[in-house]
Amino acid sequence: MDFDFSDDAKALREQARKFFDERAGPAVARASMNGDATFDAQLWQAVVDLGWTAARVPEAHGGVGMTSEAACVLAEEAGRSLAPIPLAQALAATEALIALGTPEQQARWLPGIADGSVVAVTGWAEGGTASPAKASAKVDGGAITGTKSPIADLAAATIAIVSAGGPDGPALYIVDLTGEGVGIAAVDTLDLVRRHGTLTLTGAAADALGSAAGYHDWLDRAAILGSFEAMGTATAAMDMAVAYAKERTAFGQKIGRYQGVKHKCADMYIKLELARAHALHAAWAMEAGAPELRQAASAARVASLDALAFAAEENVQIHGGIGFTWESDCQFYYRRNRALVAALGSRNFWADRLVRSLEQRNAIAA
Repeated sequence: MDFDFSDDAKALREQARKFFDERAGPAVARASMNGDATFDAQLWQAVVDLGWTAARVPEAHGGVGMTSEAACVLAEEAGRSLAPIPLAQALAATEALIALGTPEQQARWLPGIADGSVVAVTGWAEGGTASPAKASAKVDGGAITGTKSPIADLAAATIAIVSAGGPDGPALYIVDLTGEGVGIAAVDTLDLVRRHGTLTLTGAAADALGSAAGYHDWLDRAAILGSFEAMGTATAAMDMAVAYAKERTAFGQKIGRYQGVKHKCADMYIKLELARAHALHAAWAMEAGAPELRQAASAARVASLDALAFAAEENVQIHGGIGFTWESDCQFYYRRNRALVAALGSRNFWADRLVRSLEQRNAIAA
């Protein structure tokens, strides 16, 4: 079976890569890190004008109506470019509304996401918890109380789709951030390019989005998008390391000629290709609604985190002492690695989820 993307998706990837190569990258990331703005508003408006926020939105709601492949390639290119914009969050929120939203909810929010007037983010974390399967925030009579932190791109957001506990486990709720009972504050994280925030909800109006089972289905979809974002960042880190190995001279020759450095670069490539195979399988499962979606999503999440962690760390090592300095761009990929690891639950959570899904599959087969 061929899990590769369609020609349309490949064309979108080429367009996105060319755009982000011209408009984003380490230089823009450094400017964002050193600046006071919460996100790059000009870059975000350009992305909206290109129709990428509308890519997954159905035509009936003012979107383009593309398949989930489009969201995957856009997430990958956004990750590769380190773009300081809420695109990855918007894609995850759109997926939640498409998969779980009622016709009324979709009609209310999707047109705004498509035209950029609504910036949507998602949030499940509550401080130190590593498991998205738990939530301390509670909903009573349509009002939500609790704290979600950290949430990437929160300061730029109009609505937040957050998890809250219920009798059957956590479920998703839509919160209008312009309403009462909403508090937003900046929070420091290791990622200095994509700003994060703390969302404090005190009896804020919350609109239920699907069920507890639907929440876990969305987690699988968000994990797939996150795996492509991680692969994009890993690819950029690997490319940076290989380029440096080709130009850095030590003891009279390029360091890329040393066997130890060659092995590091080869291992980065192998881990990345393994992650890509898992991610492509997961993307197919998401689009096809295949029964192995949870297994494929979990495997893609684990493999992509492994590839990113290895590439980000080895990129620093190959650069040697300069790789640890503030002036080096290596830090951006290492920092983003740590942020993406925490963005949707720990690696251990997803490894356990993979094992559970395999056990369930084997039990059914037996």
